[in-house]
Amino acid sequence: MRLNTKIHLFSTFLTLLILSMMNIGVYFIFEKMAYDTEYNQLNMEADELIKALSKMEVEDDAATILRTFIPSKGAIRVNDSKGEMKLFVQSVNNVNNYQPKFKAGERYSIGTFQGIPILSISKPVIWADGEVKEVQTMKLLVEVNKNLDFLQLILVGVTLAGMLLMAISSIMLGKIITGPIKKLINTMSQSRVSGKYKKISVPANGKDEMAQMGISFNEMMEQLELNYNKQEQFVSDASHELKTPLTVIESYAKLLSRHGFRNAEIANESVQAIISETSRMKEMISQMLLLAKSNEQLVRSTEVVDVFELVETTLQSMRTAYNRKFLLKGEGPIHANTDLEQLRQLLFILLDNARKYSEKEIKTTILKNEQGTKISIMDYGNGIPKKDLEHIYNRFYRVDEDRNRKTGGTGLGMAIAKDIAARISVELSIESVVGFGTTIHILIPKD
Repeated sequence: MRLNTKIHLFSTFLTLLILSMMNIGVYFIFEKMAYDTEYNQLNMEADELIKALSKMEVEDDAATILRTFIPSKGAIRVNDSKGEMKLFVQSVNNVNNYQPKFKAGERYSIGTFQGIPILSISKPVIWADGEVKEVQTMKLLVEVNKNLDFLQLILVGVTLAGMLLMAISSIMLGKIITGPIKKLINTMSQSRVSGKYKKISVPANGKDEMAQMGISFNEMMEQLELNYNKQEQFVSDASHELKTPLTVIESYAKLLSRHGFRNAEIANESVQAIISETSRMKEMISQMLLLAKSNEQLVRSTEVVDVFELVETTLQSMRTAYNRKFLLKGEGPIHANTDLEQLRQLLFILLDNARKYSEKEIKTTILKNEQGTKISIMDYGNGIPKKDLEHIYNRFYRVDEDRNRKTGGTGLGMAIAKDIAARISVELSIESVVGFGTTIHILIPKD
């Protein structure tokens, strides 16, 4: 069953149930009020009758008094103490056949005579002979019956009108609810068929759940498209960048195949080249995988970190691994709220870059100011020309191709660093002077 049909049936049924309960309540309340009104009027007349009967001195006058107080379209019956009828007057034929039934605690009795409600009350009276008798006063509620029938017609009409309006409104409501869903389904179908990441139009000022659903869908499609583009870029970059080392390895392998190991110099050159290119390709694959991983929506794990201790530990690891001079300037402890492991990875990438492109010592400075904690890594290498600085974060971008091949650079380090910095909300900036060196600043914001 379609959602539109479900909404229509449910809303219609619920409306029918609510209107029916309300109308039944209204009907019974009106009926009770009408009966009470008629009772009050008949009770006043019965009280006057009882007073007149109480003052009666001759029993023969009773019939005259009863005829005086007989209700319009009603009757009066007098029963003795044994319940036998002693006297009866009526203004409607055959009412004498009707016997009202009184229940304990009820002020009056409502019965039916010839399809019309009849109201009966019973009161005791002291008769002329001193005996206590029962006077039953009855009245056919003809007008009340007409009013109740008319009320039924009105309530049925209101119910039908309400059902009609509800049916129309439920159809409109179904369209309002299912419209965006149908649009969403059509857009997803088009995306599946075309292979493109289509989006749905969302009102600029839409704040309801339907608009939020559309916004969320568009954001999801943007994320899928972004991930797909990154995947395509990754495959394209990988196939392009791995082609060169594979070509070099293949060329030297063919050279060895033609000349064998008869020429020791050629054999040694070929083996060294194959080893170098293989190592470079391994490093490139490792960094491309790391870059692909850094593009994922990873969850940050923030904590209060002693940045000074972290940098000092990282520099000690670099000294041990490369037997180079890594200097540290600053005083600890310096605390900041950040992701320890990802900041450590960022430091390793930037320090390794500085090591590759500088033969001299690497100087690291830590400073805490109003903006936050600032880590500066300075090398004394050749520096980066100004025209290359704006491309330094691009994948596989190399300032100097020959220098990168000598150092084993892949052109991915700074792209990875940028992604890590964005993920942990730190700022990267670069200052470089050709012939003097390069300084990379890491700012961990105070907030």
